[in-house]
Amino acid sequence: MKLTPLSLLLLAGLLLSACAPAATPAPLPATVADLPTPVIVAAAITEPAPPATEPAATQAASPETVSPTEAPTSPAEPPPAVEVIAEGLNLPWELVFLPDGGMLLTERPGVLTLLGSPQGKLTVEGVHHQGEGGLLGMALHPEFAANNYLYLYFTTIQNDQVINRVERYVYRDHTLSDKLLIIDNLPGARYHDGGRIAFGPDGYLYITTGDAGNPQSAQDLNSLAGKILRLRDDGSLPPDNPFGTAVYSYGHRNPQGLAWDSQGRLWATEHGPSGFESGNDEVNLIEAGKNYGWPVIRGLETRDGMVTPLVESTRSDTWAPSGMLILDDMIYFAGLRGAALYAVPTYNPSLASLETYFKNEFGRLRTVVLGPDGLFYLLTSNGDDKLIRVDPKQLGQ
Repeated sequence: MKLTPLSLLLLAGLLLSACAPAATPAPLPATVADLPTPVIVAAAITEPAPPATEPAATQAASPETVSPTEAPTSPAEPPPAVEVIAEGLNLPWELVFLPDGGMLLTERPGVLTLLGSPQGKLTVEGVHHQGEGGLLGMALHPEFAANNYLYLYFTTIQNDQVINRVERYVYRDHTLSDKLLIIDNLPGARYHDGGRIAFGPDGYLYITTGDAGNPQSAQDLNSLAGKILRLRDDGSLPPDNPFGTAVYSYGHRNPQGLAWDSQGRLWATEHGPSGFESGNDEVNLIEAGKNYGWPVIRGLETRDGMVTPLVESTRSDTWAPSGMLILDDMIYFAGLRGAALYAVPTYNPSLASLETYFKNEFGRLRTVVLGPDGLFYLLTSNGDDKLIRVDPKQLGQ
C-alpha cells in the first residue's frame, strides 16, 4: 500500500505517543499546510577565537612577553666624563643648587651669579675684594624651600679695618632682602680669610676663619681668627659649644673646606705654610674643643693636647686645598696650587691612599660640589674661570 504524506505523519505521531507518558493528545493538523514553519538558526562553524592579547606596547613592557632571543633595550648613554658647562666666570668661590634646579654662585669681586638666568649678576653691597678676600662662602638654610634664607660670608671694611662677616638674607627672584647680621668682626686681611660656611647634620651653621696673617691668634681662644665656629641659624650660640663662645675648634691656619661623612663626623681641609716653607697642607677630622696645632706644630709633628692631621702633603708637595665633599666614604677636595682634584678614603686616610685627578688640566681648582644629579661640579680659580661637570663614576677612566 502506498503511504501518503499525511499517512506518514499520522504513523509518526502514533509511535511517539506510544513512547511518551500519557497526556491529553493535541489535535493533529488536517494537512501539511497546517504545520508550523520551522525556525532555523544559522550558526556558521568557525575555528575557536584566539585568546585576547595586550597591545604591543604593553607586551614589550612586560618581562613575561619578552622572548629570550630578543635584544634588551639599550640603556641611556652615560653623561660625559668631563663637560665644561659655564665659562667667563670671575674668580668664583662657592656654588649651591636651588630647589628649582638653578645654580647660584659667588664671585669674589662681590657678585652673586644665577647661571642661565636673564637676571644675571647681583652685586652684594659692602664687599671688599682684595687678595684672597671678597665674597666667599655661601650656604642655604636647611629649610630654604620654606624660608628662602641665604647666608653669605664676605670681606668688608669697618672703621678702616678689614674684617669678615656672615649675613643672612631672604633670597627670592634673584634679589636679597631682610638682611640679618649673623656674626661680625671676624679678623680679615689680604690673605688667610678662611670663608667656608655650611650647615651640619645637627642643623647648626659652621664657619671657617683664617689666622688673617697673625699666626698666634689661632691659639688665642679670645680671638675668632684661625678657628672653626658653630652658631645657630640666627647667630645665637648653641648651648653645647665647648668654650661657651662661637669657637668649636682652634689652632687652624686657613681652613677652607667642610664636609660630613656617613657617620656624621666633620672633616676640614687646611692650607699649610706658603712661600719658602710651603707644604704640609692638611685634611683633619674635627672634634669639638680640639686644638689643631697651628702655629706650634705642623705636618705630622706632635705635641700634647694638639691634634695631628690624618693626611698631610709633606713639605715636598703643596695642595693648597679648598672646597670638599664626601661621597661613599671618599673625601674629594679641590687643590689651588696643586691644580688637581684629590681623593682619599675616610676609612684609611693616608698619603699612600691619596688619588689625584685632572692634574694641571684646568689650572687652580677652588671647590667641588655634589649636584642633585649625583655629578660633581668643579669651579676653577684662574681669573677667566669655568664650571666643570664631572661624572664621579668615570674618574680615572
